Amino acid sequence: MKILYFVTSNKGKYIEAEEKLREIKNIKLEQKRIDYPEIQADTLEEVVEYGIEYLKKKLKKPFILEDAGLFIEHLNGFPGVYSAYVFKTIGCKGILSLLDDMEERNAYFKSVIGFYDPRTNEKKIFKGISKGEISFEMRGTQGFGYDPIFIPEGESRTFGEMETKEKNRYSHRGKSFEKLASFFKKLKIENFKV
Repeated sequence: MKILYFVTSNKGKYIEAEEKLREIKNIKLEQKRIDYPEIQADTLEEVVEYGIEYLKKKLKKPFILEDAGLFIEHLNGFPGVYSAYVFKTIGCKGILSLLDDMEERNAYFKSVIGFYDPRTNEKKIFKGISKGEISFEMRGTQGFGYDPIFIPEGESRTFGEMETKEKNRYSHRGKSFEKLASFFKKLKIENFKV
């Protein structure tokens, strides 16, 4: 069994990733809590690239990290790369206040996963997007972060009203982890060094 570290302190992200990667035989996902600087940048990709460069000096086994953001069209993509900070400061209620009385509520979630294998120096980036809209009120207690206010396209429920497996079918993170899983399926497991 090959160990793949997921560098995150977010238990919810780990649970979603574990559910999505469960079908990959011979790889065991292990949560690794290591603080790394999340730089102020214009894109999630830049944040992930910086995280890989920082962590590859500290870890001897293959690892992944993920950054995600909520981009609201009416707010010119805000909170975007600052989603975690904005959630900590104003939360879902603050976002709903910013959109008070707005009918135009289109938004999307984006997830960027970085994979790095220190033995081969291989680095890959995987992206997923979930389009949808912001609800008019908080609904549901599942998930974490902005889940109670985001309704994905093709649904009437928020992510907060969905179980993990169901959310993974629609979510940005589910889509990026699906691409990662597809990469591992194509990769001969003996080439996945640990």
